[in-house]
Amino acid sequence: MAEAAADMAHVLVFPVPLQGHLNIFLHFSTGLLRAGLHVTFLHTDHNLRRLGAAAREAAAASPRLRFLSIPDGLPDDDPRAVDGIPRLVQALSTTGTAAYRDLLASLRRGAAGGAAAADGFPPVTCVVADGLMQFAWDIAEELGVPAIAFRAASAASFLAFLSVPRLVELGELPFPEGGGDLDEPLRGVPGMESFLRRRDLPMQCRSLQDPLLKVVVAATVHSCKARALMLNTTASLEGPSLAHLAEETRHVFAVGPLHAMSPAPAVATSLWRHDDGCMAWLDGQADRSVVYISLGSLAVISHEQFTEFLFGLVAAGYPFLWTLRSDMLGASQDAALREALAAFGEDRALVVAWAPQRDVLRHRAVGCFLTHAGWNSVIEGVAEGVPMVCWPFFGDQQINSRFMGAVWRNGLDMKDVCERGVVEGMVREAMESDEIRRSARALADQVGRDIADGGSSAMEFKRLVGFIRELSSTSAAENDGQNQE
Repeated sequence: MAEAAADMAHVLVFPVPLQGHLNIFLHFSTGLLRAGLHVTFLHTDHNLRRLGAAAREAAAASPRLRFLSIPDGLPDDDPRAVDGIPRLVQALSTTGTAAYRDLLASLRRGAAGGAAAADGFPPVTCVVADGLMQFAWDIAEELGVPAIAFRAASAASFLAFLSVPRLVELGELPFPEGGGDLDEPLRGVPGMESFLRRRDLPMQCRSLQDPLLKVVVAATVHSCKARALMLNTTASLEGPSLAHLAEETRHVFAVGPLHAMSPAPAVATSLWRHDDGCMAWLDGQADRSVVYISLGSLAVISHEQFTEFLFGLVAAGYPFLWTLRSDMLGASQDAALREALAAFGEDRALVVAWAPQRDVLRHRAVGCFLTHAGWNSVIEGVAEGVPMVCWPFFGDQQINSRFMGAVWRNGLDMKDVCERGVVEGMVREAMESDEIRRSARALADQVGRDIADGGSSAMEFKRLVGFIRELSSTSAAENDGQNQE
């Protein structure tokens, strides 16, 4: 009976409706599908409309995957930009909760007696919700559905956010008036005492009144109360941080990098249309000769920062492929870009609105990745052995860049500075340093072993699937009992 219930395991997967979170949650869902589980992927109405045919095609390719949606509580014309993340999470946790509760209650009931519904989907038996949306697993547990928190960030950054109360207690937060010496060492984040500085804490820590900091710290603390915590990382990369988190949580699973273990079709994960023409352009470039630049799906840059990046890249002298979203550029930047590219040579530089990043990073022509150090980008670059230059923007990115520059040594940390001479120098060093390239290659080889059969991440994912099946068996049995009453 329990075995039959486990075979009917059905996971509702619910990410924060931002590009990076959608990416990794769909890779995770692909892994669950391969393990034989049913998956309902919960989007917001806004994002499901943006995905359109891509979502329908992805669902059609798997009879055990479907996409549903609820309102996010924001008007359609809201830009849903980085400075609006607290507002988005707040809207979801107020306006969206009623729709989420009703939907989950319906999916939990399923057909009479807990059997599969007409569409072949059994009742939902487990929820895996984004670690920033505590309401999602709170409601699930209230309805009798066991819930797991999935944080789409590094273990180190999770530990840093979890340590904010201790940093305050030790007097290391808030920073002195004016910020003080940002290179001052910190003692309040366990396992990082030897290398962490003030400037390496998440940017939001520079003002304890930052609304995003309050949201993330509260969600981080609450995540530790979930049935389990999932992280898209590996024990080889973040063993010490994972060990500390194991003391704070009921269960912790390090199951990454998911994009390499169970890749979902890129078109099904992206809210922007890829410019696949950049791959043909890369084909025409020499091995390890190209600098790839992408600052992610949320970062915004000023005209002055854009100009410093642009002229630093031109001065470095290497061909470059630059992903510049349309919402990052105004007319003045666009004009400056055209002028610089004309002088540099259009055969030596290509600018696109959005690129298929995983394909770009594994291309033989790419020699360096200038990145915002968001965790998805970091772990994609690590998996491909590409040296990186990090210009972090917010959230977990400051601490990620410190790990690359000071711990893993597979890249350079350019935080808190944006000057063309620094850009030029760091790009050249990342492209030309044998030491950085060896470190990057060694990390990639280790991650390859982690995700191979018998590797730590592969075994952790199997353990996670078993954990979900066990939770699902109990959930299904309880649901049967309620349906029979």
